[in-house]
Amino acid sequence: MLLFAVGYAIANRFQLTHDVVYRLAAGDPRSAVIALSFLALQASAFLAALLLFSRRWVVVLLLLAALSILINIGYTQIIPELLSGGTLAWMLAEVRQFGNAAGEFGGEFLFVGAQVAAALALFVGARRVARSVVAIPWSRGIAAVSLAILVAPSLIYRHVEVWPEGTERSLYGLGWDLVSAPPPPPRAAPPLTPYPRAEAPRHIVWVIDESVAEAPFRRLIAPTLANVPHSDFGIAAAMGHCSAPAQVALRSGVDVLNVGKDTDLRRTPSIWGYAKRAGYRTMLIDGQTAGAPQNLLLAPERAMIDEYRPMVGGIDTDLKIADALNAQMKGGGESFTYAVLRGVHFQYRDHYPKGTIPADSPVSLQYGTALRWSKAQFFSRLLSGIDREAVAIVYTSDHGQNLAPGALPHCSREGVADEFRVPLLAFLPERKAARYTASPRSGHSVSQIFPATLGWMGYDTAAAKSLYDHDLTRPTARYVWFGRTVIPSAEGGTVSVTASSHFPGTDRE
Repeated sequence: MLLFAVGYAIANRFQLTHDVVYRLAAGDPRSAVIALSFLALQASAFLAALLLFSRRWVVVLLLLAALSILINIGYTQIIPELLSGGTLAWMLAEVRQFGNAAGEFGGEFLFVGAQVAAALALFVGARRVARSVVAIPWSRGIAAVSLAILVAPSLIYRHVEVWPEGTERSLYGLGWDLVSAPPPPPRAAPPLTPYPRAEAPRHIVWVIDESVAEAPFRRLIAPTLANVPHSDFGIAAAMGHCSAPAQVALRSGVDVLNVGKDTDLRRTPSIWGYAKRAGYRTMLIDGQTAGAPQNLLLAPERAMIDEYRPMVGGIDTDLKIADALNAQMKGGGESFTYAVLRGVHFQYRDHYPKGTIPADSPVSLQYGTALRWSKAQFFSRLLSGIDREAVAIVYTSDHGQNLAPGALPHCSREGVADEFRVPLLAFLPERKAARYTASPRSGHSVSQIFPATLGWMGYDTAAAKSLYDHDLTRPTARYVWFGRTVIPSAEGGTVSVTASSHFPGTDRE
């Protein structure tokens, strides 16, 4: 029993800390007792299965438990919060970054593996000791009863107000919650009708970079645009400090004055719906994946995209995308293109040729080198030879980057301001650019890209403002940013969202 108890405590140490110790420290003994009692129930069920199952069944049990424990501890070790349905959906959306994460957090992952191995060793030891003392029979009836006992806590968790779910089982419970959730709702039709588009650009492009922080961009890349006509809106606030939430909010459009926990961004018309109603052919270019669309782009939204073009191409991906966009803007017809760049996601050394700088260079130098390689020629290739009076281009990043030594670069539990600070530029026809001559260089949010673009497409600017946010002529009406749970993980579920008059991450909500 002692061996098993120690192993179970190792596997569930974060659950014990968050839901028992912290609750007691906060003066909430009732919640602590509920948590400890439910963990004890789950431990008893797991112990019963561990002792009663045949050797073959125990191997399967321990393999499944190990995977669930590994995911739970791995997540909470790096981001100090417990795994939930929303965060599991986010992890699945970000699975393409696993290699980068493994390189960046190799030491933490080794520690996680050691904890899982220790827990498993103790579980195996407990079984051997117990079965050496008492002969335990095995039959179909015992198998059925022990399996029912094992599953019972997961069913109780989903029908009774108890918590937390043990790490040995929560991955599968949360996975079941996601799989059994109703299909995503249909996107609403745009509530606006565009005016005749005599002055609308033929091609509109949103260029969304990856992990580009405003300050390094300002220092290293902005000087290359000194002689290029463009509108620079200064420091803008991203709508998330993780990629998937930020991208979902950007594509969906956010009513910043009325957003709340019950907001469901899956139901909005999305930028695709508005673009198609205005007569634009829609295209998504993604430089981060070679497969299906990422960043929680669900089937109803995918149906509104006329062409999806994955464009993974190594460290020169962004230059290849610049060339593709350039060709698109020189072509005929009318198009709206949403381009996701490869950018400079950690590990930064993966974004420039090996040997460019010493391998042990400081993180800030690695980041700057990656940014230069990614963007030094990007804009010249993007804009080369195009008719600037026929196109409107917005450039920003999904989120910023915290380059402080030892810090999680982005997607930390409590995002700091640098994780939200992104550049925001527009390359517009002269007449449209004139609207923004007097625009402030601070106070903007990327939430304003949506209503500004609707105006360029020919929609009424006042109506767009009332539905979403101010145009870029003035600061945002309110800063809004989303956590990992950007869409409900179940019918009637809530999302993680914050709204404030102060810049995200400044601790002044």
